[in-house]
Amino acid sequence: MKSIRIISPSGAIDPEYIKGATERLLSLGFAVTEGRHSRGTYGRFAATDAERLQDLNEALADPTVDAILCARGGYGLQRIIDRVDEIRKPIIGFSDITELHQLAAIYGCPTLHSIMCKHLATLPTDSDPFLRTIEVLQGKPLRYDLPAHRLNRCGEVTAPLIGGNLSVLYGLQGTPFGLQPSALSLQKPILLIEDIGERHYHIDRMMNNLRMSGVLAQLSGLIVGKFTDCEDDPLMGETVYETIARYAAGYDYPVVFGFPVGHEEYNLPVWLNKTATLIVAPDHVQFRQI
Repeated sequence: MKSIRIISPSGAIDPEYIKGATERLLSLGFAVTEGRHSRGTYGRFAATDAERLQDLNEALADPTVDAILCARGGYGLQRIIDRVDEIRKPIIGFSDITELHQLAAIYGCPTLHSIMCKHLATLPTDSDPFLRTIEVLQGKPLRYDLPAHRLNRCGEVTAPLIGGNLSVLYGLQGTPFGLQPSALSLQKPILLIEDIGERHYHIDRMMNNLRMSGVLAQLSGLIVGKFTDCEDDPLMGETVYETIARYAAGYDYPVVFGFPVGHEEYNLPVWLNKTATLIVAPDHVQFRQI
């Protein structure tokens, strides 16, 4: 991927982050362009719904654009997701960008769950999240060797990786872009989830939705990333991770907790809608994608 278009399909962003990310990407040999409304502000959004949709669809249609880097998440894509054109090129981002990852899954298009402009502009260039993201954009494979977690469940699986932000996925349930058990049953994917700032009982509610809707039963693996600022509620009688482990307990696939993906600076890239190998051993975890 040599040509990257930066757009702001959701929330407004400090233009300095776009400037900084652009300068770093240019210095590494990437060609960078911007959507016309990428640096705008319209309330909490970067632009009106129509303007953000226009930037996104123009980037998707432009044959000179290899990949689309979303400037930030926030909120806004759910207002336009049903009017986004076919996705046939990688989308880069996380959080609210989960909407686009889910749409891309319908077309079988790999997308990159990774840091966006703020961290591309501000993280040390020798940090793992920055280096790994650049390596992926340069076409290099991914391999992570991680420590064990007490709630992990051992096993090995090779399957497509899907998912993203749990709250966004929950908001898509019951729509054409949600996790559909009938479709999942054909691919038996690994599901990745992460979140930020959610109450413990909200997480319980969302996991119960995945259970009752049949999503959890159609998986071949579960990767639980960071649940940042999601405080344990003592009245729930368990930690947030223990709540998620309880919902996964009825199945026999491998489960990983504390995977370094989510709303933190140490947010490593992974390909969604692409095959991954997950090996969960008693003393370590290995994740690989070619």
